[in-house]
Amino acid sequence: MKTVLITLITCLAILTNCTAQDESTGVTHHKFTVVKTDAEWLKILTPEQFKVTRRKSTELACSGAYWKNHEKGIYKCVCCKLPLFDSQTKFESGTGWPSFYKAIHKDAILEVVDNSFGMERVEILCSRCGAHLGHLFEDGPKPTGLRYCLNSLALDFEKDEKMSKK
Repeated sequence: MKTVLITLITCLAILTNCTAQDESTGVTHHKFTVVKTDAEWLKILTPEQFKVTRRKSTELACSGAYWKNHEKGIYKCVCCKLPLFDSQTKFESGTGWPSFYKAIHKDAILEVVDNSFGMERVEILCSRCGAHLGHLFEDGPKPTGLRYCLNSLALDFEKDEKMSKK
């Protein structure tokens, strides 16, 4: 009986440790509420969107649809449509990517240490589906001093019709 109990506890500990970290995102102790297979993502995303959001690629600077967008509205995750950024917090960073100084809500974004390419950066992910959005830097404007540097391919833009008529 004692051996069976020890074996069960050991198996439970191993299973808990195996599910504590999502290997594709590097996120520990977070449950994404939108989870799909690659095949399912490929049905709803373009190949370029899939490469950026699910494979952590980066679009070329100055190539995205939103880096020069000045319309009022909300930027959402292209994968799950979670609202991420308000256009009121968007600024011209001179980088060629859409940049914001604040997320729409602190729980909309996950921050993960990214040591790829010999650099230490902070990767930002959608908290609902784990989509790679871009990176966070500490060289932004006031009031936060932050620069959320995003891939346009990771975003959908919902224009605020009320604000654009003014």
